[in-house]
Amino acid sequence: MHIHILGICGTFMGGLAVLARGAGHTVTGCDAGVYPPMSTQLEAQGIRLIEGYDESQLALKPDLFVIGNVVSRGNPLMEAILDRGLPYVSGPQWLGEHVLAGKWVLAVAGTHGKTTTTSMLTWLLEDAGLNPGFLVGGVPLNFGVSARLTDSNFFVIEADEYDTAFFDKRSKFVHYRPRTAILNNLEFDHADIFADLAAIETQFHHLVRTIPRIGRIVSNGCSDALERVLARGAWSEVERFGVDGGWQVLPAADGEPVDERFAVYHDSARAGVVEWQIQGEHNRLNALAAMAAARHVGVPPAQAARSLATFRNVKRRMEVRGSVDGVTVYDDFAHHPTAIETTVAGLRARVGRAGARILAVLEPRSNTMKLGVMKAQLPASLADADLVFGYGAPHGRDALGWDLAAALAPLGAKAQAFHDLGALVEAVAAVARPGDQILVMSNGGFGGVHRKLLDALAVRSGA
Repeated sequence: MHIHILGICGTFMGGLAVLARGAGHTVTGCDAGVYPPMSTQLEAQGIRLIEGYDESQLALKPDLFVIGNVVSRGNPLMEAILDRGLPYVSGPQWLGEHVLAGKWVLAVAGTHGKTTTTSMLTWLLEDAGLNPGFLVGGVPLNFGVSARLTDSNFFVIEADEYDTAFFDKRSKFVHYRPRTAILNNLEFDHADIFADLAAIETQFHHLVRTIPRIGRIVSNGCSDALERVLARGAWSEVERFGVDGGWQVLPAADGEPVDERFAVYHDSARAGVVEWQIQGEHNRLNALAAMAAARHVGVPPAQAARSLATFRNVKRRMEVRGSVDGVTVYDDFAHHPTAIETTVAGLRARVGRAGARILAVLEPRSNTMKLGVMKAQLPASLADADLVFGYGAPHGRDALGWDLAAALAPLGAKAQAFHDLGALVEAVAAVARPGDQILVMSNGGFGGVHRKLLDALAVRSGA
C-alpha cells in the first residue's frame, strides 16, 4: 500500500511513518515545516517529503491519505481530497487498524508523564527480552528513536487524549484498544478543545470502555479525577499505585531517605528495590506505573526494579545541553504549571538549597497556555526557582494573548518578562554565576535559546 501522510513531521505522525515503512508500505508525506531532525530521520528511512500542502500532490496517486490533526478545513490538499472523494483516514485510526491490530497493546495515558512512563515501560519489556514495538512522543535515550516495529506480540504506545483529526473529535487513544492501560494522572489541559475537566474525564472513560475483561487498568490512586472516571464503570481488573495497599514507594532501609534509592511494595509486600539517577516524586510514581504494567505481561517486579537502574530517560526531560564556567543549561519539555512545578522541584532536590541557584527560563507556548487559561498558576509553579525569565513571542502563531509580565508579577523582583529573545539571553548571561542551574522549559524549539545561552556564557567567560 502507498500512503501519503499529511502533517508527517510531527512526532506522532513521523513515528507512524516509520512504523508504516517498517511494515513494508510505500510512504510519502508533506508538512508545512520540513526540516531536521525529523526530515533527515524520515528521509533516511526512504520516505519522500514534500514541503507544503499543494494539491499537485494528488499526482502521487497514493492508495490512501493519512491525515494528521494539524490539518484543518481550508488546507488546499485536504480540500482537493474531499472534492474528489479520495480515500482518507486519521493517523490514529490507521495505526489501530494496520499496526496495533492483533497485538497486546500497552497504552500509557495521562496529563503528565506519558512520554517518560511509556519509555520506562518499553525499556522494562526490552530488558526482559520481550522485544516490544513502540511509539513514543519523544526520543527514549535507551533506543535513540521514537518508534519501531518488531515481530513481538507486545506494542507500547503513548496514548494521547488530544483529538484525532478535524473529522474525528474523539481522543486519539480510543483507536488503540489496549489490553494493559496506565492512567497516570488527570488534570485540566488542552483548553483549545476541552471545555473543562469533566469533558476530559469523559474521554478517559471512553478509553476504559475499550479495555477487555481480561485486561488490566493501572491507575493513580491519588487522582480524584481518575477515581471519578473509574466510578463510571470499569470492566477490567484495576490496580492502583501511590496509595496504601497498592503499588507504593517506601524507604529501602529504616531511616534512609527516599530519593535515588527506594523500595517498591505491592499488596503490602516488598517487590524490589530501585536504584537510579532520576529525581522527583513524579518519576517514582511513573516507575510504579511502569512496573505494574510490565508485571501484567510477565515481567517480575524485582527484575523490573533492576532494569530501571539502566533506564536513561527521554530527550528534553532534564536533558543537560551543556555547561560553561560552572553554569549548567538544561532542556525540559515542561509547559503545564503542574509539570513546571515538579520539574523545578526535581532539580531543587538534585542541587539542594545551599549555593546552587535555579534560573528558570520559560516559554509558555502550548495552546492551553496561549489562551491564558492557566496563567494565574504560573507564579506558584515557579516559586522554588531563584530567578525567572519568561518569554512571550511578540507575534506569529506562538504569540501570547495576555500580559506575561503581569502574570509573573506575584513573584516580585525575581521575575522578568521578555518579548525579545536576544534581550532574554543577555539578561540571563549577565546574572549567571558558577554553580547556577539554568532550567529552560518549553514544548517547542524556543528559538534555539539553549545554544544561544551557552554561547553567551562562553563569550562572557572568555572560553
